[in-house]
Amino acid sequence: MKLQGSNRSSKKTIELIKKTFAELIEEKKEIHSITVTELTKRADITRGTFYSHFDSIYEVASELESEISEQIFHSMTTIQSMEDMKKYICNIFKYIKENENMYFKLLNAENSMHFTNRLSKKIVSVLKQNFTSSPTLNIYFFTDGTLELIIRYFKKEIAEDLDTIEAYVIKMAKYFFFK
Repeated sequence: MKLQGSNRSSKKTIELIKKTFAELIEEKKEIHSITVTELTKRADITRGTFYSHFDSIYEVASELESEISEQIFHSMTTIQSMEDMKKYICNIFKYIKENENMYFKLLNAENSMHFTNRLSKKIVSVLKQNFTSSPTLNIYFFTDGTLELIIRYFKKEIAEDLDTIEAYVIKMAKYFFFK
């Protein structure tokens, strides 16, 4: 990102660009179908304003992905107990619930697999560091299963709500890592 949002106006503009991008990705389903012209018209900003903050549409997508990853991994500390794991899972779900509309739009896009694959790799890496004695298959199964439940929720393929999924993920974490 070109400019770091140092003032309130800049931060508002960046958030407007990301929000508008999310709306367009929901409609178009593919990043390559979104143009800067279309985004700037929808957001009611100039192209110059867009380019003072971002180099391209792909940079907006990358910024959103980084923001999500940062929020998820920001709360991660060393997981030494089931209580640590529960706190970590609850923090992730709290963030997802607070940004549910944005996730709905992003995870319904056709290119969401790229993001979820990157996210899966990061989570697997963290779990491998914290659970060195746990079988690798447990780590992959837990991570990919959790992400798949969240994706299916946002694609409206399952009826359970986020609270139910969160409780289930906590239960599975206990089974996989704290028997």
